[in-house]
Parts: sequence; structure tokens; C-alpha cells
Amino acid sequence: MKICTYNVNSIRVRKDLIGEWLSHRNQDVDVFCFQELKTVAENFPFEEFEKMGYACEVFGQKAYNGVAICSRFPMEETQKGFGDAQWDEQRRFIATKIRGIDIINIYAPHGGLRGEKKYAYKQGWYAKLISFLDVSFSPKDPLLIVGDLNVARADQDVFDPSALEGAIGTLPEERKVFHDLLDWGLTDIFRNLYPERSQFTWWDYIGGAIWKNEGMRIDYVLCTESLIDQIKDVEVDLWPRRRRTPKPSDHAPVIVTATF
Repeated sequence: MKICTYNVNSIRVRKDLIGEWLSHRNQDVDVFCFQELKTVAENFPFEEFEKMGYACEVFGQKAYNGVAICSRFPMEETQKGFGDAQWDEQRRFIATKIRGIDIINIYAPHGGLRGEKKYAYKQGWYAKLISFLDVSFSPKDPLLIVGDLNVARADQDVFDPSALEGAIGTLPEERKVFHDLLDWGLTDIFRNLYPERSQFTWWDYIGGAIWKNEGMRIDYVLCTESLIDQIKDVEVDLWPRRRRTPKPSDHAPVIVTATF
């Protein structure tokens, strides 16, 4: 099975690019976990994905946020949101079960600088996610968490730690809550497989950053211990990020290959 996490930065703008990319990859993606849909469910391009063989579950929001899971395999026990009105006003969480594996797709808040409301919201959102895991799962469960976590885990995950020191996504408090999530019982699969590799997943549109490789690694695949041996590889596919037309997202898709 191949599972892809992809911040599309508008699913309606990116649907043609996704189709071209799938053709380029010989249709090898089984499950898509999309973030930043920027549309309500009613306007999601269900028909286009159905033609490609996917059924989709969508938790959308007008103009902002939004997450979806599109799968060629049956989905069971789909949950849209935490089930908490305070934290579900922003559509950032969707979960389902595929072939016995619980998959959570998340779009973490971007955050803000210290003292800003968005900074506090991001810290609180991470605390809510961890408390949700405490109630709903055990680290022994077969659980996969994917998505745009909006944190560069370490200096290794940014192109220039000095230039980005104090920037949103690199703050020590953000990295701490990210590591609190890992400490719950999750492994960062890419870093587990490739401890020394510098690999980014997001590049600013400005200044040709993708061609200079001036990026950050903020999109992740995390899993519990019971799944580690079943995950064979994780790759970042730069093909759709390097397109000029259709216009790309500022993120590249991350694909995990597993024997689920």
C-alpha cells in the first residue's frame, strides 16, 4: 500500500495537477491524505477522484483549512473532527480505518509569534491532539498519523537554522510540543529511515526557493511501534512541486510504502 500526505493549498486549484502527477507515477497511490482544502465538502471534486478510483471523506471549510482522505480501499469508522466544538471550528482533523490500520490526517495550525493568539492556539491544539490520543488510542495500537504539522522538528529540517531562528515553525516551544507528540508513542518514519538526510517538504513561492532547495520539513508520517517494521520507505516527490503549470502547491507530497 502507498499512502500519500499532501498539503494541496486548495484542492480545486490543484486537482488537475494531481491527475497529471498520478499519471506520471503510473497511478500507484492507494490513499491520499489531503490538507488545506480551502473548500467546503459540497464543492470538493468528488467526481474527478471517483473517476480515478477513489472514494473520499471530507471535512471541509470555506476558504481555509480542510482535510480529506481519498482511498481505493474501503474506509471504516471515519471521524471528522475531535468531537469538540471549540477545536473543530477549524477543520483540521479527520481519521479513518483502512485494512485494520487507524489513519489520522491532520493539518496543524500555522501558529504565530510569542504573545499572539495564533501562537497560543497552536500550543493548545497540540495539547488537544495528545489528549485525544490518550483517550482514544494506545501506543500499542496500529496507528498512522500523517499531515502538515507546521513544525520543523530540528535544525536539520530547515535550510538555514541561523536565518530561520525565531521564525514560526522553528520556535523551541513548537518543537517541544512536537516532541511531546512523539513521546506519546510515535516514530518519525522519515528520520528513522534516513537519520542523516536533509530533505524538505515545503518551499516558499518567492525567490525560486524550490530551485535553491531553501525549504523546511514540516510534513510528516508518524506511526506507533507495531507498524515500524511494515513501513518500507518514505519519499518526498518533487515532481509536482517543480511544475510551472498547472501551478503547484508550496508543499511536495510525501509517500509512505508499507505492507499493510
